[in-house]
Parts: sequence; structure tokens; C-alpha cells
Amino acid sequence: MARRLHLLVLGVLSTTLFLSGSPLQAADITARLLPKRSSSEKMPAAVIWLKPLHQLSNHAIVPGRFTLTQKNKTFTPHLLVVPLGSSVAFPNTDPFFHNVFSLFDGRRFDLGLYEAGSTRSVVFSREGVSYIFCNIHSEMSAVIITLTTPFYSIADTKGQFQMPNVPDGDYDLHIWIEGQRQNALEKQTRRVRISGEHADLGEIYVDQPETTPHRNKFGKPYDIDTHPIY
Repeated sequence: MARRLHLLVLGVLSTTLFLSGSPLQAADITARLLPKRSSSEKMPAAVIWLKPLHQLSNHAIVPGRFTLTQKNKTFTPHLLVVPLGSSVAFPNTDPFFHNVFSLFDGRRFDLGLYEAGSTRSVVFSREGVSYIFCNIHSEMSAVIITLTTPFYSIADTKGQFQMPNVPDGDYDLHIWIEGQRQNALEKQTRRVRISGEHADLGEIYVDQPETTPHRNKFGKPYDIDTHPIY
């Protein structure tokens, strides 16, 4: 009986030690944007994210509800990062019609024409970058990036990235910078290993942005209205 009790105590202690073992170490990640040529212009909108090569416990992707407001012929915020499966509402708070659409490689949709004070929503069920426009007002644009990882950072006004509490491990680093060609951004994807309390991913160089005007949802140039009603 004493021997059985002794073994039972050892089993409990072993289980306790296993369950309370040291957690994975996490690092604070930094990186920064730099123009290839000296420029006084402000840094473009940019996002970096880390996709783990192995599944990590306690880091599940949880969809949420987000809002991209239309006000004064502007989308606010201009840049939105959402988990896969999230719903984004597009309320029209202007006193006239809008027509929100996206025809790019992220989530393709067309919300049609809808009036002031109404809202329409889209579930972003596909990973990728969605460029958002209004079919009526060519000056309106926004970007929604849908991710399958919780490890991302949006650059601040000085081009600095901060990403806290990233577990040790191997990741693919992805980069999006507004105004940059997609194939050029894909070439910057690279494998990184995170280890220790701090990891500096270094400098990310920015080319001159493209200024090609986008087309409407029919693939045609926007009509030039010299006397717009709204």
C-alpha cells in the first residue's frame, strides 16, 4: 500500500511538472522602412506579418467584426488588417450614394449602389490583399489585408514596425507596401528564425510608388465630371 501511494505521488508530481513546464520564449520584433533614395515624402502605408511554419498552440485565428466608414468621400481607416473569416461593415455616412467594390486578388465583391445612412457588409473569407474603391468617386480608396496569422505590424508614420510577444520558431516574413508592385513585394518574402527576447528584422527598402490611376468596376476609366452633384 505504501509503495502504491509512493508511485501515485510521483505520478502526480510528474504530471504537475509537465503541465507547468516553461512556456515558449517570446520575442519583441522590430523592423523599419527606408526609401531607396532620400525623400522628404512621408512613408507609405505598410504591413509586415509572420506566418509560422508549424502550428502554435494558444494562437488561434479568431474572426471579428470591423468597420470601414465612408465619410466626406473618404474610407476610414484607409488600411485595415483583419483575421480570416472576419466581417467588415461599410456604412455610408455621406448625404449621397456610394458603390463599394473590389476586383483584385483578395476578396472580390460589389456592394452595388446604396444610399446615405445605410450599411452593407462583407465576410473576408479569403487570405490576401483587397483594394477597395467606390465606383462613383474615383478619389476613394482603401486596403483590407486578410491574414491567417496573429503576428503582424502596421508601420507607424516614421516607418517603424513593432510586433510584441512572437514565440520562438521559424516563420515566413511577408511584406505589403502601398504603391509597390506585387511581384516586387513577393520577392521580399523570406524565411526568418525568431529566437530570444528581441529580434530585429532589419531594413525594408521602398521603391518609388506607382501612380497609375485605377479603373472603375467595369474596367473603364472614370467619367470626368466638371460639375459634380455630389
